[in-house]
Amino acid sequence: MAEGLRERKKRRTRQHISDVATGLFMERGFDAVTIAEIAQAADVSVNTVYNYFPAKEDLFFDRETALVDRLARWVRGRDEGESAAVAVLRELRTEVEAVSPQVGLMEGYDRFLRVIHGASTLQSRVLTFQREIVDRLARTLREETGAAPDDPMPALMAGQINWLYETVMGTIGREMMAGRRPVEVSREALVLIDVMEELLGERVLGYALRAG
Repeated sequence: MAEGLRERKKRRTRQHISDVATGLFMERGFDAVTIAEIAQAADVSVNTVYNYFPAKEDLFFDRETALVDRLARWVRGRDEGESAAVAVLRELRTEVEAVSPQVGLMEGYDRFLRVIHGASTLQSRVLTFQREIVDRLARTLREETGAAPDDPMPALMAGQINWLYETVMGTIGREMMAGRRPVEVSREALVLIDVMEELLGERVLGYALRAG
């Protein structure tokens, strides 16, 4: 369905507010910026900001939904003959090889991380994201495999698959904060992915295999 004029205007307003807020956060830090200052800089009312972003943290993590659903989406989109873990490994390799901003391989990512590290509320939100990612992945694995409600395997496998993702993302983040170039970090992350795949057993690598 084509996007209507009203919906397009709302989307653009939301993006404008988010962009303005992100610029202020990067410049001054999360805690030092108020909603009133964001509203003034974006030329909207405080109520308008809250209509689009119920909490200040939502302004910083404006792509939360896509982030939380990433692993589950990769698993749902796996190819025929491909397992859940192999699908995630493939997607990670693709993003890392492309030196993609989606996995933090971009100039300026270190500034983004420093803002998070400088605000306890943002760190708490990150922990919440991480739990939601695993929970959503576990639900997806349960649905994809038809596992019984009391079967612990989907949750156990979700933890193993998330380990792959969090390890890669954590390594990229640390190296980018250390001032490394994205291309260099990309090469090293690819080696890390290969090492982690070798550490996984056949039970993990063969779980939730999509029938051909």
